[in-house]
Formats: sequence, C-alpha cells, structure tokens
Amino acid sequence: MPPSAPPADDTSPPRDAPRYEDALAELERLVSAMEGGQLPLDALLDNYRRGAQLLDLCRARLQAVEQQVKVLEDGQLKDWVTE
Repeated sequence: MPPSAPPADDTSPPRDAPRYEDALAELERLVSAMEGGQLPLDALLDNYRRGAQLLDLCRARLQAVEQQVKVLEDGQLKDWVTE
C-alpha cells in the first residue's frame, strides 16, 4: 500500500506567486523608484498598484507563518485548519 500524500497546506502561496523574499525585494525597488521622483505619472501609478499587490502578498505570507508558529506544539508544526 503506497504512503498517503501529505495533507494540503492551505497556507502555501499559489505556485505562480513570487517567494516572500523576492516580493519584498521588488517592493523595495518600486518604493525606491517612486521616491526618486523621476517617474512619469502613469509609471508611478503602475508602480503603486504593483506595490500594493506585493504588500498584500507579503502580509498574507507573514500571517500564514505567524499562524503556523502559534500552533507549534511539542516541536511539531501542525497543519493550520480553518473552519
């Protein structure tokens, strides 16, 4: 009998989502470019929109990790189950 697959991790980012570190680095680059004051208005707005998306992604990943840490018990990380 083959071993069963591990339970799905609801806190995992979608496969096409950037890693937290990559998203944070891109966000920092966008902020730096916007603070430089040299972007045309359309580019500034595009950067702001992208930055908002990246910020949401980073916050969601941090919250997911925080929830996993909260359920750490006896050295074992348990799956987070939402109701």
